[in-house]
Amino acid sequence: MNSIFRYHLRKFILVFFDDILIYSSNWDTHLVHVKQTFEILRQHQFFVKSSKCAFGQQELEYLGYIFTIQGFKVDESKIAAMAACSWPINISELCGFLGLIGYYQKFFQNYGIITSSLTNLLKKSQFGWHEEAEAAFLALKQAVSPRVLLIGF
Repeated sequence: MNSIFRYHLRKFILVFFDDILIYSSNWDTHLVHVKQTFEILRQHQFFVKSSKCAFGQQELEYLGYIFTIQGFKVDESKIAAMAACSWPINISELCGFLGLIGYYQKFFQNYGIITSSLTNLLKKSQFGWHEEAEAAFLALKQAVSPRVLLIGF
């Protein structure tokens, strides 16, 4: 899918495996983008299943983000899940927390610096909660909890 849409990716199309998201700043442009997308699919003999399509949505959840006319933002339920995480008691729980918050790392200034004490706990036989790890954990939760991050197109 990425190869057939390569000229349009991140201009008005996002692709994840066989999921295609077409986004536009206004309705007329959107209709043109949808038509272009269908033409490309037809040229490459791909078909869509109408029951799996949603057209003309003002807001859409896609891969942990909410897409709107103004841009996209982090899904508030994901923010709530990150903010509600309790202290990890083992490596598995720490991996889960770091995986969830790491998906959104591009929104955090100094993410690598903040998480370094937590990622050090992932080393073999190094898991042992300490003040530095707790401070990093709380800093990440504080950084994510009060905001809904919105990015324009």
